[in-house]
Amino acid sequence: MQIEIVKATVDHIPYIAEFQVQMAFETEEMRLEKPRVLAGVKKFFHQPDRGFYLIAKVQPNKIGGCLLVQKEWSDWRNREVWWLHSVYVLPAYRKSGIFRRFFKQIEALAQEHDIAAIRLYVEKNNLPAQEVYKKLGMNNQHYELFEKMLI
Repeated sequence: MQIEIVKATVDHIPYIAEFQVQMAFETEEMRLEKPRVLAGVKKFFHQPDRGFYLIAKVQPNKIGGCLLVQKEWSDWRNREVWWLHSVYVLPAYRKSGIFRRFFKQIEALAQEHDIAAIRLYVEKNNLPAQEVYKKLGMNNQHYELFEKMLI
């Protein structure tokens, strides 16, 4: 299968929003309001200093997945840290190497831009994803994530 990772454009907004709705239901059985998600994706595209989306093109006219790279400033390192969010691969394309291709491209971009670290969070029960992340050289040795949901 041919996989091409490219920076998403505004033309990809509907796909990204739909993928996020699907991901939330698959991973947390959460039903998101599609108009809210669509507005959120659009808003992000109008704030490019916050990060960028990538998409996986699996055929000339098919999109197999997406991923959001969100920037965070680290005063400890005097550099940015990139967080991977909104990772979604359509079921038909899972285990085809799409996430590995996403990660390798992000890793190369991060090295070019002197990024301090690449981070993501994963659900505690998502053991298959955790194994993929470990195989790519990631680990969970430094931090635990705490949160307080406000909405």
